[in-house]
Amino acid sequence: MRCVYLLLIPTLLLLLAFPVSRGRYNDDFDDGEDLADFDDNDFAEFEDMNDDLAAEAETAPPPRVNPSMQPEEDEDEDEATVELEDSQDGFEDSETQDQDIYSKYDQEEFEGIGDMEKTGHSMKDPLIIHTVPAHLQNSWESYYMEILMVTGLLAYIMNYIIGKNKNSRLAQAWFNSHRELLESNFALVGDDGTSKEAVSTGKLNQENEHIYNLWCSGRVCCEGMLIQLKFLKRQDLLNVLARMMRPTCDQVQIKVTLNDEDMDTFVFAVGTKKAMARLQKEMQDLSEFCGDKPKSGAKFGLPDSLTILSEMGEVTDGVMDNKMVHYITNHADKIESIHFSDQFSGPKVMQEEGQPLKLPETKKTLLFTFNVPGMGNTSPKDMDSLLPLMNMVIYSIDKVKKLRLNREGKVKADRNRARVEENFLKQTHAQRQEAAQTRREEKKRAEKERIMNEEDPERQRRLEEAAQRREQKKIEKKQMKMKQIKVKAM
Repeated sequence: MRCVYLLLIPTLLLLLAFPVSRGRYNDDFDDGEDLADFDDNDFAEFEDMNDDLAAEAETAPPPRVNPSMQPEEDEDEDEATVELEDSQDGFEDSETQDQDIYSKYDQEEFEGIGDMEKTGHSMKDPLIIHTVPAHLQNSWESYYMEILMVTGLLAYIMNYIIGKNKNSRLAQAWFNSHRELLESNFALVGDDGTSKEAVSTGKLNQENEHIYNLWCSGRVCCEGMLIQLKFLKRQDLLNVLARMMRPTCDQVQIKVTLNDEDMDTFVFAVGTKKAMARLQKEMQDLSEFCGDKPKSGAKFGLPDSLTILSEMGEVTDGVMDNKMVHYITNHADKIESIHFSDQFSGPKVMQEEGQPLKLPETKKTLLFTFNVPGMGNTSPKDMDSLLPLMNMVIYSIDKVKKLRLNREGKVKADRNRARVEENFLKQTHAQRQEAAQTRREEKKRAEKERIMNEEDPERQRRLEEAAQRREQKKIEKKQMKMKQIKVKAM
């Protein structure tokens, strides 16, 4: 029992102590704070003490000053100033020590510190507002280049639309005035060549904004007729500006291809002096068969502005009959050139590019070039005025078909063509020799390669001997020809 009492006494003491401690902790945590927060804030007690002292200082009345205490306070102030001076000296010593320490380090590591201090002082200075320069201000004067570019672009677009529409109107006006005449003389008018079978479309074929084509066929004695309307580049603003300095006119070019049996052998041309000089220099047939200078047409009553190129006088007399002279005389201002040729092959071949070894192919052709009146300021009525010239083209086709040279003229024409062919062969003889030599060398090279590629030595030896025998035979043949020439000469 005694042991039980000894155990109960400590138990009762613990029970009595537990409520007391519990009450104390409950008072400390009335605000709802957690125990963990209280343990973590180790300086909470000191903060409470500071708050209490501040509250007392605010509520306490100001202390009364005792006159007897003033001298003591003055002495305290003197001591304080002395202490402050000593402390300043200490600070100065510490600053010098810091400067000594910083002087040991590289100055480049502390770049910008002085600038920051200077900027700090400069921020205190008053702001100075400068006026914006004129070239930086937003005004129309700053965009004069852009304005000029946009204006030029708009002008180019407007000129393109206007020029393209005008060329289209002129082409349509020409076709409307000539359509009836063309349809009455040709079975097919306006074939565009897109379909396999020839179909008459009855309209112009536009190649680009200033060139229109019209193909006609289905007539006696001619394979076909190609009409090309070459207008000025009215859609190009630069070309319009260039024509202000050098005016030009629109042109109508007609090319008639005849059958081989429907034209005799002759070359003839009539046109302006400038056009004849240019064609004689550029065209292959006129330069070879009409070597003489252009002659005046006053004999036939032609204006002085027109000249004639002809292979022989008989051809001129046969072509320039009364009706032909009438057409040319009444429309001399619209005629640029008229060219009839059975040896037409186009412009000359450039000698620098290498002369061909064969004569160019020729066609029996009639060429007409007409100038549209107006010198660029063309109207639809000017296109209608070209209708009589189309009648002249139809008449020329029938005239050339009927024209036949006499015996002497035929012999002279054949002699001229033989002369031209002989001159051509002489000019190309050296080139033909070089080409033949090149072919022989290539043949020998191929034969040597075949012998070298032969693996069997015996077969290779036989091939070499055969090649040597062939070379020997060629040499003997040449020697026999030389002996025969010498015997004939004797």
